[in-house]
Amino acid sequence: MNKSTLQLLGSFCFVAGFASIIGSILIWYIMSGNSPLDWNNAAACAHRAYGERFGIFVGLWAPTFFILSHRFFAHADKASENKL
Repeated sequence: MNKSTLQLLGSFCFVAGFASIIGSILIWYIMSGNSPLDWNNAAACAHRAYGERFGIFVGLWAPTFFILSHRFFAHADKASENKL
């Protein structure tokens, strides 16, 4: 891959890392809701728990995207050094 492609992929992964963090917070807030939890309603408890777990799952993507971004930028730097 050439340098510009690697830099584009690095930038995409960097933005995707932040989008994962924001998406995680939004998923948690929207699915969990800000209403008080009714422990007698099993469906509401299950839906809230699902929202929390899904938000955590999406939030765990962020470190992967940041690591990939770093690696793409490192390979882009190597590609530019090798061409000189």
